[in-house]
Parts: sequence; structure tokens; C-alpha cells
Amino acid sequence: MMTPLLLLALVSGCWADSDFGQNSTDPKYFRTVYIADKESRLGITIDQPKVVSYRGSNATLPCKFYYKPVPVRAVQTALKVRIKWTKLTSDYLKEIDVFVSLGNNWKSFGNYQGRVFRENENDASITITDLTLEDYGNYKCEIIEGLDDVTGTVLLDLQGVVFPYFPRLGRYYLNFIEAQKACEDQDAIVASFEQLYDAWRAGMDWCNAGWLSDGSVQYPITKPREPCGGRNTVPGIRSYGYRDHVKDKYDVFCFTSNHKGRFYYLIHFRKLTYGEAVQACIKDGSRIAKVGQMYAAWKLQGYDRCDAGWLADGSVRYPISRPRKRCSESEAAVRFGGFPDKKHRLYGVYCFRNN
Repeated sequence: MMTPLLLLALVSGCWADSDFGQNSTDPKYFRTVYIADKESRLGITIDQPKVVSYRGSNATLPCKFYYKPVPVRAVQTALKVRIKWTKLTSDYLKEIDVFVSLGNNWKSFGNYQGRVFRENENDASITITDLTLEDYGNYKCEIIEGLDDVTGTVLLDLQGVVFPYFPRLGRYYLNFIEAQKACEDQDAIVASFEQLYDAWRAGMDWCNAGWLSDGSVQYPITKPREPCGGRNTVPGIRSYGYRDHVKDKYDVFCFTSNHKGRFYYLIHFRKLTYGEAVQACIKDGSRIAKVGQMYAAWKLQGYDRCDAGWLADGSVRYPISRPRKRCSESEAAVRFGGFPDKKHRLYGVYCFRNN
């Protein structure tokens, strides 16, 4: 008597043979079938795992595929290669569709529509044009042919600057959603851990915890001291871990990059209230500048001005790239003068004009 297990094996084997035999003569069913070697015959090469560019420019993300030596007993393929690019979210839990192509057909998605193009037909590299701050991040290149599937990742990094931010209400008033909005209002995005780490390596020291794009709360310390984790601790990135996006409130670390426009201090015959400052920039054909625009001009263009001026959020700041007496003697920095009374305090103003 035939056992149930043996009967199941025979039925499965007969089904598989019947299916393959029925379709094996039709070209649209051709695929690579490995008899001795079941590994993928596709290979992938990422020549440059990190690509650095800046906002408003273009960037080419490299991805080339090739065929490994085909085993003698393999059946050749006639399937088209499908190329798919996605962007990984900062927590690596989701993928955002960017670009897909199959033969001569291709499509880009979302904010990438009209900005992503294949470099040539011989590889899977793509070029993203008119880069935005949101384009920063890790991208996955996936090559699919029949049952074969290989992937590689590329980091698109942007030249820029990380800066800490808190609103007029004071420190530790922002939940994660409010932090995202606060950075956006200042022409920036919430910084990633990698961006904060690079800033720390460049000397950033800040003793107030802030949100990062992955939902964690951290702060960079280069000079250990008692109020900032303890004097006897080592320099590094201090972490509060992942916090509740709604209930927990902290500051935020923002990131911005080059901007297409002119940042400048408006020469005016007298000092201004905040309302007068806003109107003065408009009259000059501009808008009152944002905090991120000041940081970008200071860090990326070496902008230096020892005059305190209003910015769009109601704060007063001034950028010093050449430390000197009475102008940030100890270090190059964007100096912060607080959030003065908008109606009664008088200062200069920084403006920004789009190209």
C-alpha cells in the first residue's frame, strides 16, 4: 500500500513536469533553469557607494549589472531585464518607489517624476536632476530577470550644514511632527544620524537633545562636562533612544544645503522692528531670510557679517566665519541673540532673494 507521503511526492512531481512540458516551447516562458548550480547568474556592481552633490544640482547613482559565467547545462533566458530603484526610509522599514524600467518602457514616481533618467541602455545607473533636500538618503537598485534578483545600495549625500533649532516658546517644546514642520519652515529638513555624526566629527558640540529623522533623540558632545552627560565621559553622540512622536518634546537638529538665491544684509538708514524688517525686504524685491538660509550662507559660502539682524522666525542672529574681537572671538559660528520683542526692539534685517 502506497503511503500518503509518497503519494504526495508523486503528485507534486507529476504537476511540475506537466507544467514545464506544456510551456517550454513558447519563447515567453524561457528562463534560466539551473540543474547543477542554483545560484543567480546575475551580478551587480556599485562603483561608488556614496555620491555627494548639493541642492539644485544633479547626481548620478551608479548601478551596473552583468552575467556570471553560465553553467554548461543551463537553459538560456529570453526574458527582459527589469530595473527598479527605490529610496529607503531613514528607519529602513519602508521603500519609496523612485524609478522602474522594462525594456524601452520606464516610469518615475511621486516627487521624482520628470527628474529621473537612465544614463544609458548598458547599465542601470540613473541621474536625478534638480536635487532637493528630501532627495538625501539611501537608494536601492534592484535588477530582476525572470527568477533572478540582485540588489545594491547607494547613499546620495548632500553638501550642507546641520544646525540645532528651537522655537520662540523655548527649549523642548517640539514633538516629532512639530519638529519636522519647524525645520521645513526654516528651509531645512530634520537631520539624519549620519549627518549629525559628520557634524560632530567636524567639531559640533551642543548640550540640548534634539529629534533626528529616524525618530531618535540625540545630541553631539565634543567637550564632556557635568551638565552634558558627565565630565568623565568620552566625547560622542549622546542618545535618548527612540521617543514617542506625539507625547515627547525636544529640540530638533535640522539640515540644509546650497540655495538658489542671494542671502544678504539689507543696508538701511535705521534699525527696524520685526514688522518693518519684513516690509523692508519685500520693498527690496526679496523676503526676510530664514534660519536655514543664514546657516547655508555662513557654512557653504563663508558669509560673514557682524550685525545682528531679524530672521523670519522672529529670532535675531548674525553669521561669523572670521572670528575677531567683539565678533565671536573664540570660534566661527552663527551667533544667536534670542527672540526679542517684535514691536519694540530694533535691529537690522537679513533678506533672501530667489534667482
